[in-house]
Amino acid sequence: MSLQQKVMTSMKEAMKAKDTNALTSLRAIKSAILLAQTESGAKEELTEDQELKLLQKLVKQRKDSATIFTEQGRDDLAQPELDQAKVIEQFLPEQMSEEEIEAVVADIIAKTGAAGMKDMGKVMGMASGQLAGKADGKTISTIVKSKLS
Repeated sequence: MSLQQKVMTSMKEAMKAKDTNALTSLRAIKSAILLAQTESGAKEELTEDQELKLLQKLVKQRKDSATIFTEQGRDDLAQPELDQAKVIEQFLPEQMSEEEIEAVVADIIAKTGAAGMKDMGKVMGMASGQLAGKADGKTISTIVKSKLS
């Protein structure tokens, strides 16, 4: 079952349950999928990689917005953003813990022989490819910096 079909099924369930938060989140996913399909010029299905990137982007947007709202003292606006991020995250693979990410990064550093911050780009490239969809880029970056410094 493709992501688009899963989203449509979930939308029907959200409509029946009158869950406006979930419905808003699911509509955002559907909209992003349709935009991505029309950008490519064809009505082709998105690859699994493209779907993952799209979902991660939507989650990141929601979390960034929530952070900004919280900094401005607008918790009433931050909470719906966080709730929407949770709904969207249901379609992502399970995220790895920081310990698991550290183990993967340490393994990559050992394989590449990275010695300092000058090798960060090489390590980040490999780590991002290996952990795509399973870890947040910001978390990976923080761990790589701490290991290389």
